Amino acid sequence: MDRFSILVGDITKSDAQAIVNAANTTLLGGSGVDGAIHRSAGPGLLAECRTLGGCETGRAKLTGGYDLPARYVLHTPGPIWRGGDQGEAALLASCYRSCLELAEARGVETVDFPSISTGVYGYPLAQAAAVALKAIMDFLRDHALPRRVRMVCHTERAAEVYRQTYNMLYAGEKAERL
Repeated sequence: MDRFSILVGDITKSDAQAIVNAANTTLLGGSGVDGAIHRSAGPGLLAECRTLGGCETGRAKLTGGYDLPARYVLHTPGPIWRGGDQGEAALLASCYRSCLELAEARGVETVDFPSISTGVYGYPLAQAAAVALKAIMDFLRDHALPRRVRMVCHTERAAEVYRQTYNMLYAGEKAERL
């Protein structure tokens, strides 16, 4: 799909209109992507997050981007991996859908995602990639906005897992367009 791509990069330097923060439920900062986004955005982000009352796992809330290049930050707490039989896949898919729904409602045209829950929350990367890609592609198939979505992976290894999973899931669709 022309509206979706996978790349390696630093999401805090993204030129997308909105970036997604793999947040915790307090929305008050943490480690990994969450900490990097809060540090790069500056104190205004934390001040706004304090007014939001947290966020449930699988849902999303929007703030300004402050000192980030992105105008907005979509905060979504992903599930903690507990073996795969505690509803983790449904919650992870909901993270992606909730962010895309909120972006669409705000008229956001470009969104960049990190790999939600695959850091300290321990979600296995290959399984997370399959859930993420299905949620994103299903949404894009039925909605005009956002016009561009990118998966911004922190490492080449993670990007390769996402690319392989994408090719496995969507190779048939690519062949049909040729």
